[in-house]
Amino acid sequence: MPLSMNREVFITCAVTGSGGTQDRSPHVPRSPAQIAESAIAAARAGAAVVHCHVRDPETGKPSRDPKLYREVTDRIRESEVDVVLNLTAGMGGDIVFGPTERPLPVNPVGTDMVGAAERMLHVAECLPEICTLDCGTMNFNEADYVMTNTPGMLRAMGGMMTELGVRPEIEAFDTGHLWFAKELVKEGVLKGPALVQLCMGVPWGAPDDLNTFMAMVNNVPEDWYWSAFSIGRNEMAYVAAAVLAGGNVRVGLEDNLWLDKGVLATNAQLVERAVGIIERMGARVIGPAEVREKLGLVKRAPRAR
Repeated sequence: MPLSMNREVFITCAVTGSGGTQDRSPHVPRSPAQIAESAIAAARAGAAVVHCHVRDPETGKPSRDPKLYREVTDRIRESEVDVVLNLTAGMGGDIVFGPTERPLPVNPVGTDMVGAAERMLHVAECLPEICTLDCGTMNFNEADYVMTNTPGMLRAMGGMMTELGVRPEIEAFDTGHLWFAKELVKEGVLKGPALVQLCMGVPWGAPDDLNTFMAMVNNVPEDWYWSAFSIGRNEMAYVAAAVLAGGNVRVGLEDNLWLDKGVLATNAQLVERAVGIIERMGARVIGPAEVREKLGLVKRAPRAR
């Protein structure tokens, strides 16, 4: 497929993630107040969308407590800074098996596997404009666990998102995830044209070489909307690659902690650098209002107190 550069680009900032990075940088936000503050700073720097997980405020470990999501959501919506809110729905699908000769019963340490409705509790409560749908099962290198998303689970969660009026962002870690996403649209579980995030370089998903990246891009239907990112040192290179290939971009501390060698980044600094790359390529960074118009999103008002 010939490259067709995107001239109207939106930036998503992945603010904190669920990886074990909380003790590797003082800039990784933990509490709802810190997460919201970092998201707002990223929006001021040029991010049109903020993608948020929550963490235990004391330990920094990933959490799916609806109360924490509620506080993050309220703080962002009550601020004077406009931004599209994207909450993860990827938590609650982790299985850590026992030893290789006795994989069952599963190891309770690290296993967090719950039903579709429980995984969607915070989405139904907070009604973000976007929430993520990890469209497949895969191994992760960070720890010996399986991110588990069965076809039935994805159909159930995708149907809930559609019914709630929340726009799913399909997170695709390999080409098979895109294949199933197209099936969900074909079945009417998700509405087209869909929104996709191409997740590159996450062990053991799609490696972030350009041949694999273009295979992923070529598996996204032409009328769908998509963004892409890579983790670690290739984060900024993939800002340029995504724009050149016709997509939008994602940066943030979920994916990369560093601004330069030996220099820890903030979310706002990563967004500022992405803005510079995009503009030097001759493209324009668009804001949240234009993103809502493009994706058919409805801005939610702050909750009445």
